[in-house]
Amino acid sequence: MEPHISFLSLAVDDVERARRFYEEGLGFPRRRSRSLVLFDLRGLVLALVERDRLAAEAGADPGAPGSAGVTLSHNVADSAAVDTVLAAARRAGGREVRPARDTSWGGRAGWFADPDGHLWEIVHHPDHPVE
Repeated sequence: MEPHISFLSLAVDDVERARRFYEEGLGFPRRRSRSLVLFDLRGLVLALVERDRLAAEAGADPGAPGSAGVTLSHNVADSAAVDTVLAAARRAGGREVRPARDTSWGGRAGWFADPDGHLWEIVHHPDHPVE
């Protein structure tokens, strides 16, 4: 298996609410799809799927630990962008989990949860520039 992620699927309670958060609130570019809400994320596709449907497709129990979500990291070009993205997430209905702060390794990071509780780290890491 080649180490590459093509799709990242998030189990959500309300697909339409999640679509509005990502598309209208955060400005993610939406792809056309017949049955799923998909977003192009520069080489990765983010899919929003009803929690029960995703569990059924994976053959998993939707209530089992670890089946409810994932933590995602989003690297930004500079420290100011960390605060900008966190503010956009709050305006769109996200919940700030950890305010932006300078890190011990010379970057800046903060965390938010989307309306379904999926955790996002917004980070500027000077050793990993955004292309």
